[in-house]
Amino acid sequence: MIEHVASAAVNCIGTTTCDTGLPTVSADSNNTQIALQIAFGVIASIAIIIIIISALRLASSQGNPQEATKARQGIVYAAVGLILALSSEAIVTYVLGAI
Repeated sequence: MIEHVASAAVNCIGTTTCDTGLPTVSADSNNTQIALQIAFGVIASIAIIIIIISALRLASSQGNPQEATKARQGIVYAAVGLILALSSEAIVTYVLGAI
């Protein structure tokens, strides 16, 4: 992914250069898109796992209304997170594709 890593050099006094020791990275929009797609994919996976766990909690609530309400809220919140992660990935892919 990283094409070139070099140390950053700046002008210290006159024409002499000082090596700051800081790396410089040349990344393009493809690298950014891949990194963001991975991040949004991880977030979506976590949301799906939370939906599954909440569904199991709902099934095992055995008529307890408080436990059922907690499980339903978990499913709703995770579904909203999943929708946000998927829409964010679509927006990033569209914007970076247009650049």
